[in-house]
Amino acid sequence: MLTIQPTSYRLEVRVTTAQVFYEDVSEGMEIPSLAKRPTRRQLVMWAGGSGDFYEIHYDKDFALGQGLDGVIVHGRLKAAFIGQMLTDWIGTAGTLRKLTCRYRGMDVPDQDMVVRGRVTKKYADDHQHCVELDVWTENPKGEKTTPGTATVVLPSRSQPTP
Repeated sequence: MLTIQPTSYRLEVRVTTAQVFYEDVSEGMEIPSLAKRPTRRQLVMWAGGSGDFYEIHYDKDFALGQGLDGVIVHGRLKAAFIGQMLTDWIGTAGTLRKLTCRYRGMDVPDQDMVVRGRVTKKYADDHQHCVELDVWTENPKGEKTTPGTATVVLPSRSQPTP
């Protein structure tokens, strides 16, 4: 399925992939990454939607006065990007059970960012097929700026969903 939606100044085109199943996953595998390039406009829009109006996210002079090199991306926006990567991957029959992350590095607007994930464990829990992952955002230098973990529940081919 092809989805086209307006995002800031450009259109973001996302192709929804086929449903992933528990049997398709193996420990150590990387899941499809998500490329992002947050803009200053997106940061202002996020501030309005989230209520996080701390000036370091949109006012360059204020950010410089706080000892930063300039405006920085909201941590919760980066967490939302991680959530987007996960929900894109698990498809409509999957469930995002848990997502945690820590803000360990600063990302700046108008710079590429890649959101990544790697399967660390898979197991059955009360007839649910669970997958644990390490997840993170990565800056252009390859540094993990927002590391975290997630647990998802995937459908199984051997146990159709009711």
